[in-house]
Amino acid sequence: MWCIMCSKTSLYALSFVPSIMLIWLLGDPSVLLSYIMAMFVVLILVVLARRIYGLSRLNATFDIVVLSCLYWLIGPMAWLYAALRVADKGWRWSWVVILMLTIQLLVYHFILTQWPLYTVVWGTYYRIPLHINDLMWIIPLVIVLLAVLPKCSFGKHVQLGHVLQTVLLVLLGFFAIKKGYDKEMYELIRQDYLVRNERWDEIIEQAKEYQVKTPFSSVCVNLALSQKRQLADRMFDFYQSGEDALVMPRIRDLTSMLPTAEVFWRLGMVNSAQRYMFDTQESILNAKKSGRCTKRIAECMLVNGHYKVARKQLGLLKKSLFYRRWATEVEKLLGNEAMINRHPVYGNVRKLRYKEDFLYSYEEMDKMLGLLFVNNPENKMALDYFMGQMLLKGNLGGFQQYMSWVQQYGGYRVMPLGYQDVMMCIQKNGNVEGSPYRRYVQQRTRN
Repeated sequence: MWCIMCSKTSLYALSFVPSIMLIWLLGDPSVLLSYIMAMFVVLILVVLARRIYGLSRLNATFDIVVLSCLYWLIGPMAWLYAALRVADKGWRWSWVVILMLTIQLLVYHFILTQWPLYTVVWGTYYRIPLHINDLMWIIPLVIVLLAVLPKCSFGKHVQLGHVLQTVLLVLLGFFAIKKGYDKEMYELIRQDYLVRNERWDEIIEQAKEYQVKTPFSSVCVNLALSQKRQLADRMFDFYQSGEDALVMPRIRDLTSMLPTAEVFWRLGMVNSAQRYMFDTQESILNAKKSGRCTKRIAECMLVNGHYKVARKQLGLLKKSLFYRRWATEVEKLLGNEAMINRHPVYGNVRKLRYKEDFLYSYEEMDKMLGLLFVNNPENKMALDYFMGQMLLKGNLGGFQQYMSWVQQYGGYRVMPLGYQDVMMCIQKNGNVEGSPYRRYVQQRTRN
């Protein structure tokens, strides 16, 4: 597509510049896919306008219709179409720019009256309202320049031009990878993706090679260990951020609470999972809804027997593309207690959840995990988290006191290696070389 914008063969290498800049831009996770799609729609229409409509009168009519529809469908990216048509036809076609400006002002004053002017002008291609990545306006400008450049004459400096184009592409590629890609951020995004898809082994294997030192990463890795029943053995073989390494406190942003909400759901703390997912959805800055959050909220309502609210959430998902089939199947469970109790997921969560509603503070998380286990001794995950939370807090007295629970209900043939290490640290006052728990205590002491 870029090649068509830059039609002169001697400038072929420059046609890759927008693609490399897009790679750079997409390193920003707040850039929405609608930006890329809008740009491609514009370029396709420009190609159609060039190749199909040869008559000038028909061409003008085509541009008027396209420009009016284009702004309604894709937003301010329609400016790129107007600029490219002027680049093709020359300044005699500048009326397209005036038409575009007129359309935008009419829409702002009569249709989008409640929208800020900034949004009407720049669009909603960025996840954070009233913000924009600089590359989002630089890339369309580069595309217009590439459309104009073939009309310029370079004389006999073709070979030099090839060298300069190659150097430019190499430099852009370097900066696209160096500046556009944040390794730690993408590692956290990858971990969240793996948690969502229950790929526990991949999380653990990757964490052995590289782990971001944040509570988010600790929660993901510990959840993976718990699902493979390795938390008691290997918890301190990995980075632990502190008391928030198993369950993070509430942070109102786009992603931080997602793995903790998954932990709550699997533990049986249904109301907490619902609250975290609801807060996450309401924290989305552009006021859009998340299919992932809506799905979990519907499941929490279903497990708690709030079928009217669950039906409302499922009704929203039935109108979506990727959740429609799932919502249709789950809707059959509404009001059918027998089917819900037999369900391998929802029936199990109902058995694990608290039997009564109450309020608690984050500082009492270890007590809540212990109470969850007391309500259902089959909840091995709650037992592992209860013991782990006491170790993270440094409550070694409580850890020793409740070791009898591990022996009686843990299902271990021998004491887990991680607990053996902690007991040795207790007996020797921490003087155990190579001890994972000693390393954690030293790290927390330094901090």
